[in-house]
Amino acid sequence: MSSSQKSTGNFGRTAKSLALGGVALLVLTACAEDHPARRGWLPGERDTTSNTAEITDLWVNSWIAALIVGVITWGLMLWCMVAYRRRKGETGYPRQLAYNIPLEIMYTLVPLVMVAVFFFYTDRVQQSVDEPNEDPDMTIEVYGKQWAWDWNYTYTDENGNEYEVHDTSVQAHFEANEAHQAGEEGVRDTLPTIYLPVDHDITFELKSRDVIHSFWVPAFLQKRDMVPGRTTYIYLNPQETGSFDGKCAELCGEYHSEMLFNVEVVEPDVFVEYLETLDEGHLGDEYNRNVNMHDAEDLHEAEDFPGGNN
Repeated sequence: MSSSQKSTGNFGRTAKSLALGGVALLVLTACAEDHPARRGWLPGERDTTSNTAEITDLWVNSWIAALIVGVITWGLMLWCMVAYRRRKGETGYPRQLAYNIPLEIMYTLVPLVMVAVFFFYTDRVQQSVDEPNEDPDMTIEVYGKQWAWDWNYTYTDENGNEYEVHDTSVQAHFEANEAHQAGEEGVRDTLPTIYLPVDHDITFELKSRDVIHSFWVPAFLQKRDMVPGRTTYIYLNPQETGSFDGKCAELCGEYHSEMLFNVEVVEPDVFVEYLETLDEGHLGDEYNRNVNMHDAEDLHEAEDFPGGNN
C-alpha cells in the first residue's frame, strides 16, 4: 500500500471519529435539563403558560419522529447506492423490474399512516389549546391599530371589586422617528405594555381597528390573527411572573416593524394596583378606522378619541 493510500485511510478514520464524537457530544449536551435542545430551541420556558408544555411536546416529538423517518430514509438510500453500485468489470444495465405491488402498497400506506398520526396529535393539542374558558378570571379585549394597541380590561378581584378600565398607546412611528433621527435604538420602556395576573384563566378577545394584524407573544407559543370585523380568541393561564416581548406578526403597513409591546406577568395585588391607575370604561368599535365596520353615527361619536390620530 502506498503512503498516499495510508494517508487517505488515516484521514478517513479520523474524520469518522470526529463526526461520531461530535454527534455524541451534541446528544449528551441536549440531555442536560436546561439545554434549549430539550425544548426544540423554542423561546420561553416549558411552563410559561398553561399551554406551553403540550405545545412544546408536540413540537419536539414531531421533530423526533421526522428525524427517525429521515435517518431510515437516508440509510436506505445510501445502502442502495452502495449495494447496487456498478462493480468493476460490469457492463450494461442491471435487471429492470416493471413494478412491485407489495412495495408500492407499502410506499402508499406508510406515508398515509404517518400523516394520520401527525394529524391526530396536532388536532388533539389544537382542541386543548383552543378550549374556551367557561368562567375566565379576566377578559382582556385587545385592539390592534396602525401601529399600536388598545387594551380593555374586565376583572374582578378577590374582594369582589369590579374593574372595567382601558389603556391606549400612541402610534409607534412617532417615537420610532425620533429615535431614528437621533441615530439611537428605541427604548423598551416606552413601548405599550399589557399587564396580566399570574395563575389566572385569561380570555383574550382580539380585534382590529383598520387592517389585518396578528397578536404574538413568542414565549407563549401562541399567535392569532386580528381580522377587521371579526373577533378571534386566545385562552391561557400565565404560570410564571416576568417580562416578555410581544409584537404584531402580520405585515400591516409602513411601520409594522415598530408595532411592538411588552407583557408583564405580575402577582394579583400588583395587577390590581396597576388597574387603579387606568382610565374607567372601554374603548369600543366606534374608534375603528375601517369605515365598513361602523356607521356614520359611530364615527361622529369617536371624534375625541384619546388615542391620538387613529
